[in-house]
Amino acid sequence: MATITRPRDRRTSVDVVFDHLHEAIVSLELLPGDKISEADIATRFGVSRQPVRDAFSRLANLDLLLIRPQKATEVKRFSVRETTKSRFIRSCVEAEVLRRAARTATPADHALLDAALAQQAMAVADGDYEVFGQLDYAFHKALCKVARVDWAFEIIAVQKASVDRLCRLSIAKEDRMGQLLDDHTAICSSLKNGDAERAVEAGMIHLSRLDATIDAILDRNPDYFDD
Repeated sequence: MATITRPRDRRTSVDVVFDHLHEAIVSLELLPGDKISEADIATRFGVSRQPVRDAFSRLANLDLLLIRPQKATEVKRFSVRETTKSRFIRSCVEAEVLRRAARTATPADHALLDAALAQQAMAVADGDYEVFGQLDYAFHKALCKVARVDWAFEIIAVQKASVDRLCRLSIAKEDRMGQLLDDHTAICSSLKNGDAERAVEAGMIHLSRLDATIDAILDRNPDYFDD
């Protein structure tokens, strides 16, 4: 009798290679500027070079790999210009999301956001940056849901992905979690009060926290940047 393959099992060799390299790049196991070889990756995973090439292409589309003809593929360095552009786009979208959320949030939405803050507080107490990062992602997605523009998070997620590695390089990460939780709390408080402009103000302060990180990395690791 033929075995039925469940959807969750339908991971191709491309998916496996992509997931591994994506995690290695985002977690900074592979640093900006590190070179990687199709042949080496194919040997490591026991696959042909085609699925590795396809995985590389997907990573390049996410702006995580730099693929150049006749040159070694390398982990994409940061770009101040591209980071600034991504943050500008995200700020514009999130500002409108917060304005709408202030108008549309219901008591049930307030309870949803309070529960999210409680989970974040637990992660802060545990000093668990990885969990906090996941909860931060979910929080901004929830804000789009509260604003009744779920699709807006698709835009935010793309822009967020482009600076996630920078966030990982933040100095004293655990110390920043409390500050970020305070930002989230201020946003929720403004939404509960229906104060759209205060919510936007709190949101923009929250997004500006990356400025110090960028300056510190530029000072300590300028070779991580290509401009």
